[in-house]
Formats: sequence, C-alpha cells, structure tokens
Amino acid sequence: MNESTYWQAVLQRDRRYDGAFVYAVRSTGIYCRPSCSSRRPKSGNVSFFPLPEVAEQAGFRPCKRCRPDQAVAGDPRAELVRRICRYIENHLEDPLTLESLGRHFGLSPSHLQRMFKSVVAISPQQYTEACRMRHIKTALRKGDDIMGALHDAGYSSTSRLYGKASAHLGMTPGAYKQGGRNVPLLYTTAQCPLGYLLVAATDKGICAVRIGSDEAELQEAFLREFCGAHIERDTASLAGWVREIVEHLNGEQPRLTLPLDVRATAFQRRVWQALQEIPYGSTRTYTEIAKVIGQPSAARAVARACATNPAALLIPCHRVLRNDGGLGGFRWGIERKKALLRREGLSGSPDDQDKS
Repeated sequence: MNESTYWQAVLQRDRRYDGAFVYAVRSTGIYCRPSCSSRRPKSGNVSFFPLPEVAEQAGFRPCKRCRPDQAVAGDPRAELVRRICRYIENHLEDPLTLESLGRHFGLSPSHLQRMFKSVVAISPQQYTEACRMRHIKTALRKGDDIMGALHDAGYSSTSRLYGKASAHLGMTPGAYKQGGRNVPLLYTTAQCPLGYLLVAATDKGICAVRIGSDEAELQEAFLREFCGAHIERDTASLAGWVREIVEHLNGEQPRLTLPLDVRATAFQRRVWQALQEIPYGSTRTYTEIAKVIGQPSAARAVARACATNPAALLIPCHRVLRNDGGLGGFRWGIERKKALLRREGLSGSPDDQDKS
C-alpha cells in the first residue's frame, strides 16, 4: 500500500483500514485511526505509521476520540508484533534479547527479527532502546532521580546510559533534567559561496550547520533555539571544521566526514544515515530513501526528515529529489539547493541521477 492509498482512506474515514495503520498530525502531536471523525488535517502535516507503538515512539500521543491505541482486529502478523511491543514496554528492566523474546513468543530469534523489522522497520533491540530512552526522558522531566530512572529503564550501569545519552538526548541526563541548561555549545559564522554559514558544536561534534543570507539573522535564530545552553562564540576552535565545509562548497573536498552530535528520533536517524551514504555527484528520490530504510510507503515522512535536518551539507538532504525529478523543498532555500547540485555537476533532472 502506498501513501496515496493511506491518505484516501483517511479522507473517506474508511473503517476497513482501522488496524492496518494509524496517521499522525504533526501540528497537533496526535495520532488517529483512519476512521476518526476529527477534523481532517492538511496532507502536508500527516505521517503514517504501521502500528500505534511506532507513532508513540515518534513522539505522538493517541487521540482521545478514536482511541487508536486500543486493539483492532487486522493482520495477524501485525497483531503479534504489537504484543511483542507491549511485552518490551512492560519488561524494560529485564535483559531483553532476541533469544528471550523468541522463547516467550514461541519463535526462532531470526524469524522474530525478520517479522518485527518487516512491520516496524526497526529491530526489537532498537525498539527496546527507544522505549528505555523515552522512559528516562519522561522520568527526568518529572524531576525523578537519575539513578532511579536509569534502573527502572533497565540500564545496569551509568556508563551504559551515558554512552547512549548523547545520541538520544543530545546532552547528559543531568543536563536534560535541567531543560538543557548550561550545556556548553561553541558556534561561529563565516562567509561562504552560498552566503553565510553558522556552525555550532558540542564537545562530541557538530550539532548545527545553517546557511543564510543574513549573518545576524542566522545568529539570532540559533541563540533563540538553544536559549537554555551555555553558548560561546569561538571562531578559533571551529576554524578547522569551517574551513573543510567551505572547501567542500568550493568542490575541493567532495566527501565531508566531520563528527556529528545531533538529536534525532529513530526514524530521523535512519533517514539521515541513508542520506550520508549518497555519493557526491549523485541524487536519490524520497521514495528510494524510504525503500533503503525499509519503509517504502514513507516517502512523505522522509521528506519531512529532510526538512528538519539540522546539519546542512554534513547530512546532504540537497541530494534528494521528487520522483518526477523536481527539486522538492530545501530548508535553506530552493536556489541554494539548485546551486549545490550544480556544484556537484547535477542539474536536478532525472537524467542526472546515479541509480547505482
């Protein structure tokens, strides 16, 4: 089933698709059944998910009107995966492995892994980690003790939690508990062939690369977004990374391999990793990226993940086009997308796409 079929089911409030998928509305943060009688959203604000659990992992909450989190008879395979998801959520303190899950559900580890990924598009281990980090985020926001939150989420040591916190929280658990306050960030701005660059970094790597026409506006928007952090302008410390990015824009360094420290949902992380694998001088379509990450019907969600990319050029979302060869959107301006493609020897037309 493709996204246009999903969308038609939503427009028609077709009960036949209840249990087959749920749709989430970005502007409200809520997900619903296809038959929900709530006001129809704009198509550009909608994402589709195979299971309620996956929508919740992406940060959406269930609609109180249609109760999409309650079971509906449907695909037996999807229903079994839902049971596995619920089991994982209720046993986070246990050492959850493919072997232990397989024993509980009477499946071989390899079969359980394949089935789970075919429905959810991530592995049981990735789902477990996402559940544990969501549990920790909720507990820390409520003001719970860090060690208590760690233990309840199934982490056996502080080193395991802190090792994963950078990728999932974007900061240490203690800093997250304080709303991100006093997280040290360095940033600088520089002129480049596309106007101005703003580059910002934590002690782990680059957390933002922004492009704009006005240096003051770039700086103001960045400071507003990271208002809780401890921010310093430090041109000297970031000079090497800025130089590499500018050289890349000048065609002198085709491949950028600078360290990244960006916050992301599990879905965004998979999309952004797929974008980083697109070779210099090549393009892909949103649908092709959706297939690469194992969710062929999620082209629209892929486009949204591209639109929220915080690190221009390092995560090359400019190399993703519409199926018809059109440029699609670009967070930093469509003219800059055209310029970037031209610099890589591409015009953005289908004939220029490398399908290898």
